[in-house]
Amino acid sequence: MTVLTRIREVAVIRRDNKFDRILFATMLALSGFGLLMIYSATRDSGTFSMERQMIFVSAGLIIYLVVSNIDYREYQGIIPMISVVTLLLLLAVFVFDSVNNVSRWIPLGTFNLQPAEFAKVVVIVVLASHLAPSSRDEIGPRTISWQKVLQAVGIVAIPAALVYMQPDLGTTLVFGFILFSMLFVSGATWRQLVSLLAALVLGVAAVLRLGLLSEYQFDRLRVLFNSSIDPQGIGYQLRQSRNAIGSGQLFGKGLFREGTLTDFNYVPEQENDFIFTAVGEQLGLIGGLLVLAAFAVIVWRLLVISANSRDRFGALIAAGTAAMVMFHVFVNIGMTIGIMPVTGLPLPFLSQGGSFYMSMALALGIANSVWLMKTPVPGENQLM
Repeated sequence: MTVLTRIREVAVIRRDNKFDRILFATMLALSGFGLLMIYSATRDSGTFSMERQMIFVSAGLIIYLVVSNIDYREYQGIIPMISVVTLLLLLAVFVFDSVNNVSRWIPLGTFNLQPAEFAKVVVIVVLASHLAPSSRDEIGPRTISWQKVLQAVGIVAIPAALVYMQPDLGTTLVFGFILFSMLFVSGATWRQLVSLLAALVLGVAAVLRLGLLSEYQFDRLRVLFNSSIDPQGIGYQLRQSRNAIGSGQLFGKGLFREGTLTDFNYVPEQENDFIFTAVGEQLGLIGGLLVLAAFAVIVWRLLVISANSRDRFGALIAAGTAAMVMFHVFVNIGMTIGIMPVTGLPLPFLSQGGSFYMSMALALGIANSVWLMKTPVPGENQLM
C-alpha cells in the first residue's frame, strides 16, 4: 500500500468523526459569558480588562482548533522534550523579579506567561502515557503495579514542588487531585490509593509541624472559621464575597445595575479569582446554577470522550482533564461562598487570565482530538 493510498484511507474514515460540538459550544458560551462578567466587574475602574481578555480568548480558541486536528498520540513521541521544557520554564520564573513575594510569571512584553498553568496539561499527558499499557501483554485486569504508582507520584512531585516554591499552593493541590483521579481511572487498588492518601496526610502534618507554610497561607485556612483574623485582607475579601452572592438572592439584581457591590468594586480581585461573586449578585441563584450546569456539561462530555476513546492513553487524557476542570470549579466557587480556603484558583473560562484560559483551551483541544480520532483505521494497532 502506497503512502498516498494510506492517507486517503485515513481521511475517508476520519471524515465521519465530527468535532464534539456540545463541548465546543459550551466552552464558547462560558467564554462569552466570562467576558460579560469581566466587563461588569471592571467597567467603572478605567481598565481594559475585557478587551485584553478578548485577545486571550481569541488565542485560546485558535489553540483549541489547531490542537483538535493534531493526533493526540503524536504527543507520546515528544514527551521527554515537553517535560524538559516545562521544568525549565518552571525554574525560569525564579530568575525574574517577584511580585508581592511571589514568583510565578515570565514577563514577555505586554504578556506575563505563567508556566504552572501549562504544566498541569503537560502532567496530564505525561501521566496518561505512563499509566497507559505499553504493549498488548499488559492488557487484562485494569490494575497497576506499585512500581508504576510510585513512578507516577515521582512524575507529579517534581513540577508540584517547583510550583509550591513559587509559592502557589492552589496549583500544587490541582496536581495532587489530577494524580489521584488518573490513578483511580487507570486501575489503582483501594489499598494503593488509601496508602497514598495516608502518606499525603502525614506530609501535610509535617509541613504544618515544620512551619513550611507562610503566615498568609495559614491565615487563608484560619479565616474560614474566623473572618476577623485578617479583617483588612483575606477576611475582608471573603466577607464581601459572601455579601455580594447573598444579596443576589434567587434571580439577582440584574446586569450592570447601579449601586451593586460589583458596581462599586467592593470585592477585591473580582475579575480574577472571585468572578463568581459578580454572577451571584447580578444573576442570583438561578444564574449560578446555570453556570454550574454548563461546567457539568463540559465534564460530562470529557467523560464521554474518555469512555469512547480508542485507547487508554486517550481515555486517561480526557479523564485527567475532567478532574482538572472539576477541581477548579469546586474550589473556586467553594472559596467564594466560604466553604473552601482562598487558594487563588481561577474559574475556568470565566476568570481573567491569559495563561489560564489558553491552557484550559489547550487541554480541551487535546481531549477533542481524542474524540476525533476515536474511529480506528483498519490495520492500525490499538490498545483498548
